[in-house]
Amino acid sequence: MVEVKVESFFSENIKAALKNDPPGLWAPVMPDNCIRLSSGYPEPALVPVEQLREAVAGLLEEEHDLPLHYLGSPKIVKLTEKIQKRLAERGIHVSKEELLITSGACQAIDLIARVLIDDETFIVVESPTYMEALEIFKNYTHNIISIPVDEHGLQTEQLEKLLEERRRKGLALPRFLYTILTFQNPTGTTMSAERRKHVLELAANYNFLILEDDAYGELGFDESPLPLKAMDKEGLVIHVGSLSKIVAPGLRIGWIAGASELISAFAWFKKDLDHPFAQATMAVFLEKTNEKERFQLLRDTYHNKRDVMVSALEQFLPESVSWIVPKGGYFVWVKIPSVDTSLLLNRALSEGVSFIPGKHFFLNQKDGTEFLRLSFSYANKKDIVKGIKKLGYLLKETI
Repeated sequence: MVEVKVESFFSENIKAALKNDPPGLWAPVMPDNCIRLSSGYPEPALVPVEQLREAVAGLLEEEHDLPLHYLGSPKIVKLTEKIQKRLAERGIHVSKEELLITSGACQAIDLIARVLIDDETFIVVESPTYMEALEIFKNYTHNIISIPVDEHGLQTEQLEKLLEERRRKGLALPRFLYTILTFQNPTGTTMSAERRKHVLELAANYNFLILEDDAYGELGFDESPLPLKAMDKEGLVIHVGSLSKIVAPGLRIGWIAGASELISAFAWFKKDLDHPFAQATMAVFLEKTNEKERFQLLRDTYHNKRDVMVSALEQFLPESVSWIVPKGGYFVWVKIPSVDTSLLLNRALSEGVSFIPGKHFFLNQKDGTEFLRLSFSYANKKDIVKGIKKLGYLLKETI
């Protein structure tokens, strides 16, 4: 009997992609009752379970089987209109032809990568950046260049130097820049207004697109900066958004806003026929929700939890440890000099607390060995303090 080697049927592109680290390798395997300072999930009490239950009941009572068919529910159109309205309130005015609803932000990023990247394509990412976006991009190209992030966001002057050098040498310029400008994952930093203007100028001068991931953009504790897409006069910004951090990640509602030609191409490859039940449920929920009150609740809750975490860091961590205090979002980025945070994680898990080692957010993982990402969004305030205290004890034994 002939032994079939299944791998022989894979395309060459797939064979190359499968040599990368498997998806989700960054996620720690947590023991029972572990304090999850690793989880970038919403605060459990802020997931509107009862309101969503009412939305589902009302939807099925009104439409019966329609939301359970492929394209049956008229509420899907209502969701598109609702997101258009939300974007317009933030300065992003798009037609229906310039907006595509996706199954979360990750599907949006994957569709963009599938359409825009081939073997010859160069792209630019931040260093550090969102680890799942890195996983996606590596499936399509290894021509990835990283530019450092500091407390004011992407160092656009370094990006300009790179672009000018590549142009001078006759090298390929990047197809797009992937950036999380506002309350970045993992650093929590926000790109300054001057750099936002600069990066738009660079995109126009060097002819590349900007993929703006705005997953946390509406979660500013005081105020949220204007999205880059709202400043875009040339049609060079592709804006990706999500309701995962605002309502519920399990419903998988995201979107892409951009030039109609781009949206048409992304939709060409989106063959899931949407998710009518989830999208219709979200439309009903949004129709019945006072968004102003909800956003204030989200901001107040996360602002308070951030303060609790920062206070615990100041109280329990050694003086040599430093961190960035975010003005929004979910995360605190911590630097621990001369400590390999991957090794620290093993000890932390044995003590019942988790975090994400910084290496997973870097193209060159060696650049992230002294960093770690903490999330204040999911754990309750008591556990945040308890978890930071445990980390403090471990570090005092190590440093």
